[in-house]
Amino acid sequence: MSKVTETTLEINLASLKHNFEFLKSKLNENTLFLAVVKAFAYGSDASVIADCLQKMEIDYFAVAYINEGITLRKAGITTPILVLHPQEDNLSLAIEHCLEPSLYTLKILKAFESLAQQRNLKDYPVHIKFNTGLNRLGFEPNELDLVVEQLSKTSTLKVKSLFSHLAASEDLEEKAFTLGQIELYKSLSTAFIKKLGHPVIRHLCNTSGVLNYPEAHFDMVRCGIGLYGYGNSDKDTKNFQPIASLKSVISQIHLVTKGKSVGYNRGFISPHDSKIATIPIGHADGIGRHFGHGVGIVSIGLQKAPIVGNVCMDMIMVDVTAIECAEGDEVVLFGPEFSAETSAAAANTISYELITGISQRVKRRILNT
Repeated sequence: MSKVTETTLEINLASLKHNFEFLKSKLNENTLFLAVVKAFAYGSDASVIADCLQKMEIDYFAVAYINEGITLRKAGITTPILVLHPQEDNLSLAIEHCLEPSLYTLKILKAFESLAQQRNLKDYPVHIKFNTGLNRLGFEPNELDLVVEQLSKTSTLKVKSLFSHLAASEDLEEKAFTLGQIELYKSLSTAFIKKLGHPVIRHLCNTSGVLNYPEAHFDMVRCGIGLYGYGNSDKDTKNFQPIASLKSVISQIHLVTKGKSVGYNRGFISPHDSKIATIPIGHADGIGRHFGHGVGIVSIGLQKAPIVGNVCMDMIMVDVTAIECAEGDEVVLFGPEFSAETSAAAANTISYELITGISQRVKRRILNT
């Protein structure tokens, strides 16, 4: 594999396929699979990821917002797309691009039903979300009859699925809470389907739910982070392959004598004669200012170099005093051999934040090996 010559996010589709197949192996043959590709497919490239998964006959996609679904449609994605958090102002665009909204309050349900009625639509697919304990989005359990009543008044909408979201499926110390959510969802979905009068797809599990609660797979599962190569425990992570590697190069090396400073606000004072390398990536690229001052490391020739001083908008500086390296050498910020989880943990954050924060100005390179 050729080395990079500029800051690049390499996206390995073979690893994506591995992760998909691993997660699929945990499901019953008839369980549907929804791939979550919101936030540029967790910071990678949503159109590329969706195209790859569509060719593997994925059943559904999910995005957070309507504009994300529009981007996929324009890229040639024809698989059904669930919009998890549609906003009332652009619901008409969902219809124009055949996107299926999650309806989570009576206000947005009525707004979308009115819009569909104005356009003389019939049986437009929608998804109903109930809150079972995450307390983020969703109808409350005591609103079930109100929701069914509203839906029974119209033939413009047809409920495709009923879903909820687990709050702590990765935390086995919260198993009792999660089991309570599962039981509440079971009772809600059973009552909903009975009152509605026709079957719907039921889905509750995210990646950790798939792995930890097989009894809750229902008709479909929704996987995000696992597809991109990360679990939420050491046991789970070893079965995944990170699909993205963030790489850059050494632009310049400075010899900094003892007592001299490096970077803005003299954020690093060299304790001894040091060799400092400048890397062309900064907080505008997704390397936040919580890194630096010894927090966070990069890999150069399989050796670790700490980030020193303050992270700049377009650059970081790393201490390479103990490393034989030269300008133009490749630098790895995270990848399969140097996990984003490790880097994120050092900065007291999580892999989700690090990988989804990679700027769109960073070059993407697609690999199939």
